[in-house]
This record gives sequence, C-alpha cells and structure tokens, in this order.
Amino acid sequence: MEVRIYIGLTKILYNHLINKLTTLKEKEMKTVKSYSIVLLAILIFLHGCKIKTDEDRMELLKKEVTKTEQNFAELVKKEGVKKAFLQFASDDAVLNRDNTIIKGKDAIKAYFESQILQNVTLDWKPDFVDVSLAGDLSYTYGKYSFSGTDQNGEKITSEGNFHTVWKRQKDGSWKYVWD
Repeated sequence: MEVRIYIGLTKILYNHLINKLTTLKEKEMKTVKSYSIVLLAILIFLHGCKIKTDEDRMELLKKEVTKTEQNFAELVKKEGVKKAFLQFASDDAVLNRDNTIIKGKDAIKAYFESQILQNVTLDWKPDFVDVSLAGDLSYTYGKYSFSGTDQNGEKITSEGNFHTVWKRQKDGSWKYVWD
C-alpha cells in the first residue's frame, strides 16, 4: 500500500514538473532539475526505510511464532498433551491424525480423551518458521519424537516431521489452525 502511495506521489510530481518545464527558461530548468534529484533521493531513502521496517517486522513476527512453539512444547511437558493442544488450538483448528481429520476444539478434546496411552512424551522444535506478508498466518516445520505406553505395557514410539499452520488472533496471540 505504501509503495503505491510513493509511486502515486512520484507520478503526480513528475507530471507537475513536465508541465512546468515547458514554460521555464534554461536557468530555471537547472533549478527544477536540482530539486528533482533531491526529491528522487528522498523517495528512494523513504522506500529503503520501509523495506527495513518490513524486514524487522517479519523477523519480530517469526520470533513470536517461535516463542509460541516453545511455550506449546513446554506446556506439553508440564501439563500433558491434551491440555496443551486444547490451549494452543484456534476454535476452528484441524488435526490430522492417522489420516483422519479432526475439526474444532470439541472434536480435538474428544480425540485426546479417547487416547489410552500412558506416560506420553512429545518433543519437537521447529527447524523453519515463516510468516505471511500480512502477518496473520505462519507455518512451521521440523522434527518430532513421540512415545507412550499402551494398555499392555508396551512402549510405542514415533519420529517424523511435523507441520503446523498458525493464525494470529484478534488479541495478538498465535493459535494453530492445522497440525
């Protein structure tokens, strides 16, 4: 949006200068050219500032999502998988488990309540984080490891790659919409 404003202002100023140039004498034209160069330099500088600001904003948002992932993983260790997955889920979150789609917090709660594994551990850390230009969506991926004990006392383990999609909420927090 701001780039379009810069471009629009530049077009207006350019057209104004062209109209004036047709009626100016040689000495006045040199003055106009000097002002044009200064104006162009200012516009380039302002555009450069905007790019740096956008880059800084994107890095800040990536750090927010990374911190959210860390808090999510810590809550799993402290309070358990069910509580953490419910707390960090958006109301319309979707889980993909064993090729089954689980939609919404109520279904996610029912899914975790039906799990019979004991002594569950789940560890993960994102290897990659990116955020949309609008700053409202993000995705992460990396490695995970899972283990638990079934009703027969046998240990079940799984390792692989995870992929999570995050959505920024109205209060500024991040909640997952896909895991």
